[in-house]
Amino acid sequence: MPIATVGKKVPAFNLPATGEQNIKLADLKGKNIVLYFYPKDSTPGCTLEGQDFRDNQAKFNRQNTIIIGVSRDSIKSHEKFKEKQNFKFDLIADEEEKLCEIFDVIKMKNMYGKKVRGIERSTFLIGADGKLVQEWRKVKVAGHVAAVLDAVKSYNKENKL
Repeated sequence: MPIATVGKKVPAFNLPATGEQNIKLADLKGKNIVLYFYPKDSTPGCTLEGQDFRDNQAKFNRQNTIIIGVSRDSIKSHEKFKEKQNFKFDLIADEEEKLCEIFDVIKMKNMYGKKVRGIERSTFLIGADGKLVQEWRKVKVAGHVAAVLDAVKSYNKENKL
């Protein structure tokens, strides 16, 4: 499976998401996409990150940018998380790790002294043309959403969007 590379078109994907839908990359053409990968629904860091994206969503919308969260949790888990946190953006259920593979976010992590496979918190900015613009890996939640929003604004200015 091809891996997403900055400056190149992101490989096509079509995966189940909240709101009883499938999200296809092809359907999102013409909009910037912030695709953020997080380890697990309803955990403290993931909740804070999602809330920060939620609280800044209007600013992203004004920049022709949609936000999509991705984890390996089920649709049922995502729906509960989305409702409880009042997220207005969708969450993709990547239970088979297809999107995780494309973006190479599955890593070996230390969890209480044990090695476990999990999602490394990462965010990707895909331009309106479907090309990967920027990536953030090993994300720390504090200040991250502001940095992503700044990158979106810069990208739009450079591309006169």
